[in-house]
Amino acid sequence: MTGGPRMPEAPRNLVVVLMDSLNRHMLGCYGGREFDTPNLDRFARRAVRFDRHYAGSLPCIPARHDLLCGALDFLWKPWGSIELWEAPVTAALRAEGVVSMLISDHPHLFETGGENYHTDFTAWDYQRGHESDPWKTRPDPSWVGAPGFQRGYMPYDNSRGWFRGEEDFPGPRTLAAAARWLDDHAAHHDRFLLFIDEFDPHEPFDTPEPYASMYDASWEGPHLIWPPYVQGAVEKGVLTQRQARQIRACYGAKLSMIDRWFGRVLDAMDRNGFWDNTAFVVCTDHGHYLGEKDIWGKPGVPIQAPLGHIPLLIALPGVEPGATSALTTTVDLFATIADLFGVGVTHRTHGRSLLPLLRGEVNAVRDSVLCGVYGRQVHLIDGTYNYSRGPADKNEPLSMWSNRWSTMPVYPYPGPRLPHPDDRARLDYMPGSTIPVIRQPFREGDLLPYWSLGTARGNRLWNIAEDPHEEHDLAGTAVEKQLEEKLREALREIDAPDDQFQRLGLA
Repeated sequence: MTGGPRMPEAPRNLVVVLMDSLNRHMLGCYGGREFDTPNLDRFARRAVRFDRHYAGSLPCIPARHDLLCGALDFLWKPWGSIELWEAPVTAALRAEGVVSMLISDHPHLFETGGENYHTDFTAWDYQRGHESDPWKTRPDPSWVGAPGFQRGYMPYDNSRGWFRGEEDFPGPRTLAAAARWLDDHAAHHDRFLLFIDEFDPHEPFDTPEPYASMYDASWEGPHLIWPPYVQGAVEKGVLTQRQARQIRACYGAKLSMIDRWFGRVLDAMDRNGFWDNTAFVVCTDHGHYLGEKDIWGKPGVPIQAPLGHIPLLIALPGVEPGATSALTTTVDLFATIADLFGVGVTHRTHGRSLLPLLRGEVNAVRDSVLCGVYGRQVHLIDGTYNYSRGPADKNEPLSMWSNRWSTMPVYPYPGPRLPHPDDRARLDYMPGSTIPVIRQPFREGDLLPYWSLGTARGNRLWNIAEDPHEEHDLAGTAVEKQLEEKLREALREIDAPDDQFQRLGLA
C-alpha cells in the first residue's frame, strides 16, 4: 500500500455507501475518463483505493447477503432472505448498543426474498419509487409516462411522473436524507453505523436534464433508460450502434447525477467533523456490462472484469490515503465491520477483516476469491488468473438450500415462482450449523431461478495480470489443471455442497 501511516486512531463510527451497479472502470479515481465523477474522486483522495477487489455472490441480494451476513451464498441458494442459522452484523451491533441506520431506495430489500435484511437495523428510511418498487397505483395523470425501451410494464411507470425535479428522484432523496441524518442525529449517538444502500446507478438510467443529454446531446426522442440483458446485442440486431451509444450515455448521466448528491454526504461529514472518528466505505455489489464485448446488463455469461472487478474505497482515521493491490472480496467487508466495532458472530462466515491491511500490519488477507451466480459458472480469482468453471454436462445436479424458499420476484406480478419443495426434499445442515435446512434438488424440466437460466457448459481461463481485458482464453492449457485443483480446494475449504462438485466435474 502506498503512503505512510499516521498514528492510528480507533474509529468509533462507520459510514458505508453501497452504490448499486457502480462500474469501476468508469470512475475517475480508477482511471475512467468517459464520465464525470468529481465527488467520488474527491472521496478517493482521502481513502485507500483497493485495486484488486472482486464481487463474491451476485447479483443484488446475494451481494448484500455477503456484506451483511458475511457468508457466500451463491453455492447454496440463488436469492433470498437471511436464514434461521445466521444473523446480520446489525444484530450483533444492536446487542452491543451500537446504533445502526439504514437509508435506502433499493426496492429488493422490501420484497419477498430480501425483506428481512433491514429488520435488525435500529431504524430505517426507505425512499420510494425506484425500479420495481410498487409505490403508486397509477401514473400521475398530468404526465405522459416514463420513457421506456422494450421492457414492458414496470412499477416505475406509475412512479416516474411523480418526480418533478431532480431532488424528487429516489437517488437524490436517499443521499439527501443521509446527509440530514448526519447533521441531525449522528452526533447524539455514542457509536453508529450509517448504511446507505443507494440503488443508483442501477437501471432505469432515467435522469432529468441537464444530465439526460449530458453525454449524448444529439439524441432525439425518449431516452433509452432500460438496457437489454443480452450477449451480442448489436451483432444480433437487438440494438443499433446508435442505440447502444445512447444507453451507455444514459448510464453515465445517472452516474454523474448520483455523484453530485453523494457530494452532499461528504459535505455533511466535513461540516460535522466526523472524519477524525468515523471510517467511511464506498463499495458496490457488482458492475454492469454496457457494451464491453457487446455484452449488456448481467446476462448468463462468465463473469469478467466489467461485472466482477469492482471498486472499493475506504477512509480510516489514522491511515494515509493510498492504494493497495491486496486481493479482497465482499464478505471481507462484513468481517471488517465486525472487527471495527469489536463484535462477534455465531454462524460460519468467510470474510477476512481489512483493518490489519489498512493499518499496514499485513500485506494480504487472502490468496484467492470465489465469485459467481447460483446455478452458473463458479469463478476462482487469484489475482493472476480468472478461472471460470461451468457445468461439465447438463446443469445438474443442483440443489437449493433454504428454509425461506423465495427468490427474486419476476414481473409482471404475479409472475413465475419457484415450485414448493416436494417429495425429493430432504433435511441437511449448512456448514457450521445444527439447524436443519430444506435441501431441494432440481431436475431437468424444473423451473430454475431466473439467474440460473441459460448457463453454458465449458470452462474459461484468462490471465488477468497479462491480459486485463480477458481476450485470450487459456482453458485447456496446462495451467488450467493447476487452477482446477485450486478451485477444488477453495470449495472444500468452505464445505461447498457435494452436488456442486459433481455439476462442475470436480468430484
